[in-house]
Amino acid sequence: MSVMYIEGGVPLEGTWRVQGAKNSVLPILAGCLLTREPVRISNCPRLSDVDAAVDILHHLGASCSWEGEKLVVDARGACETSIDQGQMRAMRSSIMFLGPLVARMGEARVSYPGGCELGPRPIDLHLEALSTLGCQVQEQEGEILCRGRPRGGVIHFPFPSVGATENAMLCGVGADGDTTIVNAAREPEIVQLQQFLNALGAKVTGAGGSVITIQGGHTLHGGEVSVLGDRIVAATLLAAVAAAGGEVRVEGVDWRHLSTVLQLLEQGGCRVRSGVDSVWLRRDRYVPLRGGGCITTAPYPGFPTDAQAPVMAAFATARGTTIFQETMFSRRFGHVVGLREMGADISIRDQAAWVRGVPRLHGARVTATDLRGGGALAVAALGAQGQTILDGLEHIDRGYQDMEKMFGHLGAKMIRR
Repeated sequence: MSVMYIEGGVPLEGTWRVQGAKNSVLPILAGCLLTREPVRISNCPRLSDVDAAVDILHHLGASCSWEGEKLVVDARGACETSIDQGQMRAMRSSIMFLGPLVARMGEARVSYPGGCELGPRPIDLHLEALSTLGCQVQEQEGEILCRGRPRGGVIHFPFPSVGATENAMLCGVGADGDTTIVNAAREPEIVQLQQFLNALGAKVTGAGGSVITIQGGHTLHGGEVSVLGDRIVAATLLAAVAAAGGEVRVEGVDWRHLSTVLQLLEQGGCRVRSGVDSVWLRRDRYVPLRGGGCITTAPYPGFPTDAQAPVMAAFATARGTTIFQETMFSRRFGHVVGLREMGADISIRDQAAWVRGVPRLHGARVTATDLRGGGALAVAALGAQGQTILDGLEHIDRGYQDMEKMFGHLGAKMIRR
């Protein structure tokens, strides 16, 4: 297994255009099952999670081919109704195929999904949504079987789950009749999924708000979509500049999707400017960040749980104590072990991490145990003194495309071996 060697203490300088968003392209790939015509996906990131989704599409009978950074999916030949355990466990978002598969085939059999170990992430909301749309859902011996032709209905979510909202949208588009999703997730990736489905001929409205309405039964055609920029990769980049110092312009991202992160970094002493599709950030490496206050993760438009770990790494050397309250996942502090190895002073109390800023971090050998935790350890390593050896790159590769190339372009000394 390869590892990353990172020499810390080098300020970051330059401009970088972020990759397409992992959390946007995965439901789009699942949605390709709803049409029998080709779909061209540009700005598609090359990630292991995307590879896993492509493997599932191939298994189901679809063809997928790369044309540069564009992925072309033709699902006209899809005829399989089951996804095997190995493919399901390769990523958490594999459950996204359940809705469109039962909508197209009238039957779907899958096992429970895998992904990062962040605590219980029940798929009950997914299954209840499909049941509301008329599917017969059975769980037995580690498998989920959905049968029946979906029909419209009103889905009330007790919590605005992103994945369950996307699954309900994908199934609702293929259902007979109209579907209404109440207390829907409001993330930018939900808005893009609506735009994608409508570009194929669906009739979906309301994304970005709490109520989404779908007119089902429309035959979808092929089309093209350009994946929006990854706001979490952008947040990780900005956190790295806050940790290491320097001046970087991040392009290809809507600053409004990062407003809570930008506000925190600005309060910490970073200079921030926002453009139409870019964010500029500068931090004097000789002036430490200002900590303090409590950051609480929340569904969009609140502070994103995926940005919690990278931003925490930047504030490990801030003056004062900063509290990170995690409300979305019960085990999302796995990166704290590695940060402590690098000299951070962090204690966990219930679902809160108390980060007492230290003058500096030092290099160490640390291991990423999940995707965003890996991003956090990379951020910490870039701001630390000395060399850090980062293991667990298989987690990082799920969501960061060529991390060493991205940071290397900005002047970092980061090598994969």
